[in-house]
Amino acid sequence: MEWQGWFALSLMVTALAVLILTRIGPHIVMMAVLALLSISGVLSPNEALSGFSNSGLITVACMFVVAAGIHSSGGVDMLVNRVLGKPKGVRGALARIFAPVVLLSGFLNNTPVVATMIPAIHAWSRKINIPASKLMIPLSYSAILGGTLTLIGTSTNLVVNGQYQELTGEAGLSLFSITAVALPVVLVGLAFIWLVFPRLLPDRSEKRAFANLREFTLEVAVAPGGPLVGQSVEQAGLRSLDRVYLVEIERNGNIVTAVPSEEKLRDGDRLVFAGDTEAISDLLRINGIIPSPENGHSDTLNLDRAERSLVEAVVSPHCDAVGHAIRDARFRDRYGAVVLAVARNGERVQGNLGNIVLEAGDTLLLEARPAFVSRQRYNKDFLLINDLDKSQPRHERAWLAWGILAAIVLAAGTGATSMLNAALVGAGLMVVTGCCSVSQAEKSLDLTVILTIAASFALGAALQKTGVSGWIAHAIVDLSAGTPWLLLLLTYLAVSILTEIITNNAAAVLMLPIVLEVTERAGLQHEPFIFAIMIAASASFATPLGYQTNLMVYGPGGYRFSDFLKVGVPMNLLIGAVTLTTLLLGWPLVR
Repeated sequence: MEWQGWFALSLMVTALAVLILTRIGPHIVMMAVLALLSISGVLSPNEALSGFSNSGLITVACMFVVAAGIHSSGGVDMLVNRVLGKPKGVRGALARIFAPVVLLSGFLNNTPVVATMIPAIHAWSRKINIPASKLMIPLSYSAILGGTLTLIGTSTNLVVNGQYQELTGEAGLSLFSITAVALPVVLVGLAFIWLVFPRLLPDRSEKRAFANLREFTLEVAVAPGGPLVGQSVEQAGLRSLDRVYLVEIERNGNIVTAVPSEEKLRDGDRLVFAGDTEAISDLLRINGIIPSPENGHSDTLNLDRAERSLVEAVVSPHCDAVGHAIRDARFRDRYGAVVLAVARNGERVQGNLGNIVLEAGDTLLLEARPAFVSRQRYNKDFLLINDLDKSQPRHERAWLAWGILAAIVLAAGTGATSMLNAALVGAGLMVVTGCCSVSQAEKSLDLTVILTIAASFALGAALQKTGVSGWIAHAIVDLSAGTPWLLLLLTYLAVSILTEIITNNAAAVLMLPIVLEVTERAGLQHEPFIFAIMIAASASFATPLGYQTNLMVYGPGGYRFSDFLKVGVPMNLLIGAVTLTTLLLGWPLVR
């Protein structure tokens, strides 16, 4: 190899190390790699940016909008409300979850499907008296399995197909090409979940992290005629306390929520604080603060008030507050909400609330203004998990949204038009018909996923152009002595391991050019190896970090990391065995 090859190889190794060892976002890492490849001249500007015009990437973006249309029009809620019903046990509940989740995930990106299902399943679990911890991991896993059924079920399938077309000039795969491989995988996977998971998953029904508001709120009052009357919250020194902070003020039967610093204190105001409840004595030492009639604990939060919503929400990986202490995240200004408590791994985080550094997957108890609920339903900062909208109205455009999705599937499945054109038309119709607004369509576009995919194409192109993929492929062929089944096994294992430690899209895009070189050198068929990449990149069960839907159910299910290992490792092994067996029996490997 020349220097360009060594440079591309070193960039790949460095990128993998950074993704594995640091918390830097994959989109940042891959965009940095793209920039270095372009600046160094390894790739021309057109080659470096070609991923942004790839048909697979554009199709992914369009399908995000289609999913937003189904979600915003109430299409998912309509299906869920008709299917869930009243099962008699955990296995009955699982059987009712499987059908809608697999069906939806087969034709929509599974992330918005799971985001919509979590609040519904959470409320349903309380209604049928089954712990949410018995249902949330199966929800995520069945969505992952369902996503493998079609070319549009997951962004990984679309991206692999797009890159395959770009690298080989072939026509690519059809909408249902992968179904013959995925169907046995899905059936065996669901059977395993149904039979084994009720015994393996924990029962955390008695461990609701936020069961008792008295545990982490406290209340004092402003002394009538005292020195604090007429002062602002800031002037009174109530904004910068170390162990607690002000949540709300009850005044003459009314509530002031997400209290601004300039709010003036009045005679008899009752002040509700969140944080370390042992700090009540510190508060009472402030001149002008007196005990409340409730002896320091707040019951006002247990009362329904029109001015306030109590919300449980999971911090998403896209939230701007991730990596920041609560005190520095400016919740009041940015979100119109106040954090009352934080739960992690199913247990409330103790200590100074303001100093807790938020992580993706944390569950927050928030006191928020009512507008927070409607605003966050379509934003990506938080995933609302408690039963906020108890009277889910049936939206008149739900059937229309389902019709648009059916038309997309029919047009692409019959070959009447390309998957790209069908997705473009479908996304446009969702907006034009009002199934989702322009704003909701914009918010549905997951920019971090899109940037990661587009930038990963540049590294894949560099590996092929400089001969690195050929060099690695030659080494792999030598290692396996050209044995076809062993090459297929190594391909699946490599992608599966990479998916658990970096992102599934990046793992697939990095491996595809290498695998194409392997099959070319060994005289093997491309198709079974491409299917192996698609399934392996999606079949990420062993950790909550390997797949976004796993992270989404982490907090709502009250899980620990070990819970995923307990059920996910055997699931990974089973799905791998079924996939490889299906491919070896059903597809000729040698040309």
